Amino acid sequence: MKFLSQKLLPSSSEFSQKKKFLIVIVLFFYHNVAAVKLPNNEKIPAVIVFGDSVVDSGNNNNISTVVKCNFPPYGRDFVGQRPTGRFSNGRVPSDLIAESVGVKKILPAYLDPNLKIHDLLTGVAFASGGSGYDPLTPKIVSVLSLSDQIDMFKTYINKITASVGKESAAIIVSKSIYIVCTGSNDIANTYFSTPLRRPRYDISAYTDLMVESASSFFQELYGLGARRIGVVSLPPIGCLPSQRTLRGGRDRGCSETVNQAASLFNSKLLSEIDAFNTRLTEARLVYLDVYNTLLSLIRNPAQYGFEVMDQGCCGTGNIEVSILCTRYSPGTCNDASNYIFWDSYHPSEKGYEVITPMVFDSQVHKFF
Repeated sequence: MKFLSQKLLPSSSEFSQKKKFLIVIVLFFYHNVAAVKLPNNEKIPAVIVFGDSVVDSGNNNNISTVVKCNFPPYGRDFVGQRPTGRFSNGRVPSDLIAESVGVKKILPAYLDPNLKIHDLLTGVAFASGGSGYDPLTPKIVSVLSLSDQIDMFKTYINKITASVGKESAAIIVSKSIYIVCTGSNDIANTYFSTPLRRPRYDISAYTDLMVESASSFFQELYGLGARRIGVVSLPPIGCLPSQRTLRGGRDRGCSETVNQAASLFNSKLLSEIDAFNTRLTEARLVYLDVYNTLLSLIRNPAQYGFEVMDQGCCGTGNIEVSILCTRYSPGTCNDASNYIFWDSYHPSEKGYEVITPMVFDSQVHKFF
């Protein structure tokens, strides 16, 4: 029996090779949904996402916060018509980008208790709804800060290293595409809706604080091995349905004050990205302009197949978001695809399906 066991059981090195072969097979089958042509037919091993509710795919389900959406009608147009913790009626940009580059159709949340190793190898979202660049912003609503998300990313690297080895893990980290999407909560909530920052900062100084925090985050991410980093601009925050209601007057117009703050931050962010790329020649930070893209949809909704641009589908569409948007909300629309926005703060799945290719796909070549 001893002779048979020595001949039939693989050695530790053979087992390791077979394990890695199986992982390669898994990755191969994940790479079958590409929608954009990548330079030199390159394969992206994973998509890894940081940020706030726009790209949170369910992390807030597993932390103690009121900023949740793991209940109907959220997710009513998702696979299986189930709420997943995504702040929309269906998929969100983290999912759509992962599909666009041929990784997978659904990008899971890192804190999903059902994650398997192959989920990690092809990417996850660390994003947390309610977060921001300003370290104070996530504290207000008890969600994951960018610092928390970086700490989870470090643990993620350790996990994939234990699975595929240091060399393969380093390739995954360096060749993956990273998306950073946050900052709206800083402007809309921390600055304009609370008295916590305005006594000490005018909007110019506050956007400086945001950019300094963003730059530190990019630097830390780069130091951990990330190279291809897509940075999403702030949207025209003043045109979100909630901001129209709170700051748009009787006619619920766009708040120009809030939009100007977002534009100011975006201009500083773009300058910081250019400086970062100049300073670090291996860096491929790409500015992803959602501001002008979303503004185009809002100004010309019919051109993009929408009927409603100033209200969300959920409830009255004027103020409901998160715990205010429930299955019992009055008047929730029948067809969210007619609406740019799902709730008063977040686009609908159809909105994201129009916006994401316009913002991301046209910039893919800049990552290489």
